[in-house]
Amino acid sequence: MAKLTDEMKALFDEVPVCVFATADKDGIPNAVPIHYGKIMGDTKIMLVDNFMKKTLLNINENPNVSISVWKGSTGYQFKGTSRIETSGVNFDLGAEMVKKSVPKGVIIIDIDSIYITSPGSEAGNKVE
Repeated sequence: MAKLTDEMKALFDEVPVCVFATADKDGIPNAVPIHYGKIMGDTKIMLVDNFMKKTLLNINENPNVSISVWKGSTGYQFKGTSRIETSGVNFDLGAEMVKKSVPKGVIIIDIDSIYITSPGSEAGNKVE
């Protein structure tokens, strides 16, 4: 299992939006911008579901997902498996993040691999 470094965590916290990609059972992709997210330790990321529809259908069919974050010329892609939570501690944390509305749920992603998306000779390389 891949671990998020302090640099990756700081970048995730700094960017206002990340891109969350899913695919259905046939491999048809879907990518959406996500504003509310939180690092949950070295191997988990939580995203808040305010408006997801196709994304949730995809996760129910295929839990493999990807998150991309970047700022300037530094970027990473986090790949992992996801699950939907509609109650409990993580949901309550997501609701606190949103404040102005009640989210439909949260998506918890267990990161299993990380790739460099920064331009240059390391682009596309898996972080070991």
